[in-house]
Amino acid sequence: MLRRLREPAPPRPERCAFCGRDLPAGHRHLVDVEERALACTCTACSLLFQQPGAAGGRFRTVPDRYLADPESGLDERAWSVLGIPVGTAFLFRNAALDRLLAFYPGPAGATESEVDEEAWERALGASRLAAALEPDVEALLLRRTDRNVACFLVPIDVCYELVGRLRKCWHGFDGGAEARAELDAFFGRLAARARPLRAEVTA
Repeated sequence: MLRRLREPAPPRPERCAFCGRDLPAGHRHLVDVEERALACTCTACSLLFQQPGAAGGRFRTVPDRYLADPESGLDERAWSVLGIPVGTAFLFRNAALDRLLAFYPGPAGATESEVDEEAWERALGASRLAAALEPDVEALLLRRTDRNVACFLVPIDVCYELVGRLRKCWHGFDGGAEARAELDAFFGRLAARARPLRAEVTA
C-alpha cells in the first residue's frame, strides 16, 4: 500500500473544452480568435464549429491539411526580405488584428514579431501557399538550412507542437545537436505527409 502511495498518479486524459468528453491523443483543436489561444475539442464539437458563423465566429476549427508547393520554393532573397533572424519560423495572419505575425521557436517558447505587409508581398506575394493560407488556423512553417529553405502550409497547432518539442531539448544559443535532430525529424515527417498544392487544388 505504501508503495502505491509513492507512485505518481497516471496522467488524467485531456477533455473537450466544450462537452467535457475525454479526448484521445491526436485530437482536434479550435482557435479562440478573441483570446488567441488553442482549445482541445472532440470530433463532434470540432464539426459544429466548422459551420460558418458558429459561436459568432469566435472559435474556428483547425484544419487538417498539409501542403507543399514543389514548383515554387523560397530562396535566400525572400528570407532576407522577411527579416527572420533565426533558422526556423512560422507565419500566419491574425484576422482580428488584421496583422501578419511571425513566431520564432526557442528555449522560452515562441517569440512574436509583426511582419511588414510590404515585406510579405515582396517575399511571398507570388507564393501559392501564401495565397491558400487560412487566417488564424493555418501557418507557413519555414526552415532555412545550408541546402535550401523548406516551406510547408500546416495546421497552426502543429507549429505549437514544434515549439513544445524544441523547448524540451533546447541547449545553448542555437539549440544544440538534439534540437537540430528534432527539427530534422519533424520536417522529415512534414515532407512525407504534405500533399503537393496542385493535388489539393484539383482534388
